[in-house]
Amino acid sequence: MSRYQDLTSELLMGMRLYGVKYQRIALHAPFGLQYEDAPGRAQLHFVGRGSLLIRSASGTLYPLQAGDALLIPHGKPHALISAEDAVCEPITTFTSKPICDSVCAINDAPDAESCPDDSDVILFSACMAFELGGMQPLVHTMPDVMLVSTLLAQYPEIQPILDAMERETRQRKAGFAGILSRLADVVAAQIVRGWVENGCGQGSGLVQALRDPRLSQAMAAMHRAPGENWTVERLARESGSSRSVFAARFQSATGMTPLRYLTELRMRLAVQRIVNEGEAVESVAFHLGYGSLAAFSRAFKRIVGTPPGALRAGRASLSEG
Repeated sequence: MSRYQDLTSELLMGMRLYGVKYQRIALHAPFGLQYEDAPGRAQLHFVGRGSLLIRSASGTLYPLQAGDALLIPHGKPHALISAEDAVCEPITTFTSKPICDSVCAINDAPDAESCPDDSDVILFSACMAFELGGMQPLVHTMPDVMLVSTLLAQYPEIQPILDAMERETRQRKAGFAGILSRLADVVAAQIVRGWVENGCGQGSGLVQALRDPRLSQAMAAMHRAPGENWTVERLARESGSSRSVFAARFQSATGMTPLRYLTELRMRLAVQRIVNEGEAVESVAFHLGYGSLAAFSRAFKRIVGTPPGALRAGRASLSEG
């Protein structure tokens, strides 16, 4: 396995989906549903029955058939439409009824049952945030729309998951909503993995560094052990370069020094561990290589813009709310 593959594995191991909200959407043509801008929230749409168009923020139309799935990683505005000239209404204006804890049903007929069988189109959608561990900046380099159909030839193992989602959407057996939600998570993760394993598109900066065999060795070392006492000299040895050549090459590729990259990596991991995992600030500081809480807090505030204690307090208030 190459160092690039090692780093890709590290990235995918750090991927987490959280705050996921699921919708089973049943529609009768003609229809038009508008999703507004949702920064930081990805949207996955899977078609279980029928066909429709998805119009992206740029106006591009994507035709989808039963069994197709599409991920919009940046939460940009988009519309689900039955035809190009369909009139759109905000998704929030449609009737929504809970099916189970995390899944609700949305219908275009206000008096319809939660899961009508006579709909022309049925979708299962998931709105989520996702973390890529220390590689979170890669999210910003993802394309606006990611189609699962472009991955099927290379990753045929995705097809049985899509087939299972289609069956669950149509048959609605006991527990179907919970099973669909788990399968949707897997499809979203597969789409992201396919993009990463195929070189992260044509991005520059961090992507350029990932593709550089020498730089990726040093980056993989930092990601495997972010709490190590890394110096530029040690990282240069990991890459098999001299200190000066490594430092210049790293800054040219990423726009920052190796130690700045390390600090930002540590702070992204710190935010994830404090906010999403509820770890104590003192424990996070220790595991990320800081000898004192004060030193960690200074670095955290410099990079994140707020003290770690405030982040912890904010999480506690959300939990109580």
